[in-house]
Amino acid sequence: MPTDVEYMRRALALAQRAYDENEVPIGALAVLAGAPVGEGWNRPIASHDPTAHAEIVALRAAAARLKNYRLGNATLYVTLEPCAMCVGAAIQARVARIVFGAWDQKAGACGSVFDLTREPRLTHRVDVFGGVCAEECSVLLRRFFDARR
Repeated sequence: MPTDVEYMRRALALAQRAYDENEVPIGALAVLAGAPVGEGWNRPIASHDPTAHAEIVALRAAAARLKNYRLGNATLYVTLEPCAMCVGAAIQARVARIVFGAWDQKAGACGSVFDLTREPRLTHRVDVFGGVCAEECSVLLRRFFDARR
């Protein structure tokens, strides 16, 4: 069975697709029982959709594939710490784990700015593991933003 690092490398390949499309390079992969069930990369510009973050795209694809909006026992791999919207979607989907690469000091909702995954008033808890392939994830983001400056 692939490891968190191997799944994160797949998410990085998806982030590269976003980069190639001039979108902020973030990739996400939903995995259930050791098999990828949904993938996504940032597409808000191309799709004219502010909710088209990589995580949302991956969760939608997984739910459609499984024909179930609940993704219990799934792991969501994402190259950047998810924002509040994306953590909220993962909680609503009942995702079991979020594994992310780079920390997001501006909008992260898994511990950097907010920690919605440990909010006691919410009905579902998500286990979070940050920093997986953090340097590789950060380099891709820096390269993207450096080229835009």
